[in-house]
Amino acid sequence: MSRILVVDDEAIITMQLEERLSIMGYTVAGMAASGKDAVDKARRTRPDLVLMDIVMPGTMNGIEAAKVITKELGIPVVFITAYADDAIIEQAKSARPYGYIVKPFNELEIKAAIEVALFRKAAEQEETNRVTSAQEKNGAGTDAAFPGQDGATYLDLPEIKTVLLQDIFTDLVLFLYTDQVAKEPIFKFALEEGIKKGGRNLFAYFQSPLPKYFPKEIQKKELYTHRLKRNEVYTLLPILDKCTESLYDSGTPNSLQILLDFSETGDFDDILAIRKLLLQKKGSAIPVCGILAMNIGKIDHTLIHSIAEGIPKIIVSTGKETTLSFAHHTFPAGSVSVVPQATIDDVVKKSLEPVVLSLLDKPISGYDIVHEIHNRYRVLIPQARVYTLLHDLLDNGYLEIRISGKSKLYCPTEKGKKHISRKLDDFKQVFRHIMGSGREDEAKIQDKKP
Repeated sequence: MSRILVVDDEAIITMQLEERLSIMGYTVAGMAASGKDAVDKARRTRPDLVLMDIVMPGTMNGIEAAKVITKELGIPVVFITAYADDAIIEQAKSARPYGYIVKPFNELEIKAAIEVALFRKAAEQEETNRVTSAQEKNGAGTDAAFPGQDGATYLDLPEIKTVLLQDIFTDLVLFLYTDQVAKEPIFKFALEEGIKKGGRNLFAYFQSPLPKYFPKEIQKKELYTHRLKRNEVYTLLPILDKCTESLYDSGTPNSLQILLDFSETGDFDDILAIRKLLLQKKGSAIPVCGILAMNIGKIDHTLIHSIAEGIPKIIVSTGKETTLSFAHHTFPAGSVSVVPQATIDDVVKKSLEPVVLSLLDKPISGYDIVHEIHNRYRVLIPQARVYTLLHDLLDNGYLEIRISGKSKLYCPTEKGKKHISRKLDDFKQVFRHIMGSGREDEAKIQDKKP
């Protein structure tokens, strides 16, 4: 449970925030009424995040306090203020805030800002840890690649946006997500880019705080918004028809950029009809492109194949750290499948040994194994279980320990490499036997290879 320090000189605001944060599941680490008080309490309580008003009495305002807290303590700060003029925003930027909320606000906006800020901080910390680990292991400079990743770098939130949006306005994209909060900054970025591109932009949604960020664009009809209701998704069909009517003329420079967020998926047949209409429009050379987004947690995985069919690009947000992007011709819709997290939990916890062995292909610490299992499978494993397996391998001479800085790394010996390879092969054979798929299926796969 994240701990949050609330800073505002208006007692009624701090009390309201304390109540709302508690309802949302956060712990209020403390409350402060001035910049100096905020710094003192942040030093004492070490919260996970600070919600900070900008204009406050005393010698230190919110911006100055945020600079101290961020630089000295490394704690993310989100500003909450009634001021949204350019001069204040420019001053606020100097504190490198993790968010900026304009009063009055609602619970959804607060929660979205907090979750994105906490995610960004966690991503930055993980990137720092990985770079440090890579430097220690490789003895290289800051440009060293992570071991076994062929020069790949960790993607934080802005880079994930780039992955998602680099070709977004040349084709249709299916975006499957799980995190309702983390999607908002990505969607906001998509709308901003669509407006910059020009033409027509349509944003359809069930619930979203984003329209309030684009009042001028909506007034100028640079952005059209449509709020969806349950059992009324079909109303989007005539709207899409109307938006594309004038685009039939091939000489027009206009195009239609869409962002259709189906966070509620009860009207699945209507969603399929919308997908079909968009593909028909594209087939008729009408310039329509953008995102069809769906909450993957609310649909049966067997239906994903239906919605993905014919869409040129698929984006799968597997969690807050990972977004996978697949071109349609290299990753067909029929290959997209979803396994319930409960099943993954059960398999990983009951078959921990092969999971750990699969991670011993390079020097790695026990902590990193636990962390990697959580990153890959979203499963928390007690460290004691992992270290028990590692110590058994050590006792049998299959692993040796190397010291890298303060880290103790477990490295397979030559004998251990053979043992691990053999054990993993044994596990594969057992799993194939249990599932009723043996050497015959393997032979078929080999025959299909070029």
